[in-house]
Amino acid sequence: MSIRKRVAVLADSDTRWKWGALTARRLVPDDHDLTGYLLRGRATPTARQLGEVGVRADRLSEVTCAEFLAEIERERHDVVVLALVGGAVQAVLHGARALWPDPARRPVFVTGYVGVVYEKLADGLLLRHGADLVLANSRHDAERFRAVYEGVGADAGAVTETALPFLGGAPYEQAGSRAHTVVFAVQPSVPDSRADRAYLLERAAGHARLHPEREVLIKLRSKPGEHTTHLEEQPYQRLAERIPGGLPVNCRLVYGNMGEVLDGTDLLVTVSSTAALESLHRGIPTAVLTDLGIREALGNHHFLGSGCLASWDQLDAGLLPQGDPAWLAAQGVRPPAAPKLPVPTPAGAAADPAAPRLVARGSAAPTDAAWASAAPAARAALQGDAPRARAGAVTSAGDGAARIPTAPDAVLLVDAPQGAAAPDDPQSVGAPQGAADSAALPPPALAVASVAAIPAGPAAGVPAGDPYADARAKLNRLLAAGELPAPAPYYTLETAPGYLPGILARQHLRPDGTPLPGALREAAGESRLRRWIRSHLREAARGAYRHGVQRVAPVIRRLGEL
Repeated sequence: MSIRKRVAVLADSDTRWKWGALTARRLVPDDHDLTGYLLRGRATPTARQLGEVGVRADRLSEVTCAEFLAEIERERHDVVVLALVGGAVQAVLHGARALWPDPARRPVFVTGYVGVVYEKLADGLLLRHGADLVLANSRHDAERFRAVYEGVGADAGAVTETALPFLGGAPYEQAGSRAHTVVFAVQPSVPDSRADRAYLLERAAGHARLHPEREVLIKLRSKPGEHTTHLEEQPYQRLAERIPGGLPVNCRLVYGNMGEVLDGTDLLVTVSSTAALESLHRGIPTAVLTDLGIREALGNHHFLGSGCLASWDQLDAGLLPQGDPAWLAAQGVRPPAAPKLPVPTPAGAAADPAAPRLVARGSAAPTDAAWASAAPAARAALQGDAPRARAGAVTSAGDGAARIPTAPDAVLLVDAPQGAAAPDDPQSVGAPQGAADSAALPPPALAVASVAAIPAGPAAGVPAGDPYADARAKLNRLLAAGELPAPAPYYTLETAPGYLPGILARQHLRPDGTPLPGALREAAGESRLRRWIRSHLREAARGAYRHGVQRVAPVIRRLGEL
């Protein structure tokens, strides 16, 4: 009988709450209590934002960093997921080090990133160092994370490859050759200037006018006065009010859960939102805009090689970008697989499900189970010396390839000469007539030998196709260890004496991780009226801050440019 695990998630915004809660459920999928804590700050989500996210906890409360540390000392938790900005993660880890300076039964601390990591890589990662698990959303990210830690001589053992926990949903079913519903997924801070945001909104409205048969939805993250992970000084709602004549009848602003919006999407358009990865995972045509350039400040440089970079002009002309499978595999994104066609068996030969089979490029994609089994081998091939092996490398029909099983019902794609077809399969796409007699592909035995160095499946004991299996295995080992050593962040008063104290002070902690005087209020004996007044004063202060960000700051900035 399994012991019910207690899991806590500390988040500082709506998107991070979504990531943290879903990550907790992936790591501890069965028999657990999930307690949610919202870190008090400028981006603390409203009830509406939490409802839109659609992820609930058994209990949910708002806390400061010092209050959270007191809570996890008083109430034992097995796992703590820190879904926070880097500085707040560092503060909690130093606070935990102060609570448990010696080996003890303490929570396992888990952290990571909500989506695409395209800025402040070293800074953000080093602020997260010291957690027991630092989750990377793809093989690409895991390699970069380890390189940063190893580059400063820090232990990189906590870096663990997983996937974005909210990738899922129904595979896209194309209704026709033309897009009917176009969704422009906006971002709070990208781009940040009023002119650039107005331009993108006007192009979306122009696309709707040019294609009256399409419905163009402007997917908003928050309402004016609300904040998300990033500040939004120029809300699209207000920019839409200034469009001459207003938005066309087939173009409108929408809110809601992104997964539900994607259920009816035929083309997803964005600058660099993580929604692009959700869309690509479902197989939806996805465009990453280049109108404002391909720049690090926009984050769209992350999508170089994705096959999704496009401009509004190209979309107006009918382009429906498709993701490059090799790039998607490196990013931990697996588009839905189509049903696999049966592989022809030579006459008189008995079918052996475990025998190597070759299928030329152009035939149906492998099944989910096949892809799941082949993915680890393909990832290994990308890092090794196997000849041009790529996971999911189905591109143009003219670029030949063969699928080679590494296990029963498992498929690996390996490039083959152009125009080559699999034995007994002359009808494969790209195969010239008569290719069955002169196929350039090696026989099955040689094909398997050519990738013999590639592991034939996931590590022992790790279920195939589960991106969280390795993380769960690490977590279970830590939980079974009983006592764990004190958290050991890279940043200390020795390595960063001019940086760390300020990081901790912002969370009302001393340089040694203990709370500053007054950081913890004694709630005992406080009247209900006093708590009500404090709560409403806090909300009023947040409202004043948001008003200043979205109304006053832009005016001051414009005046400063005179």
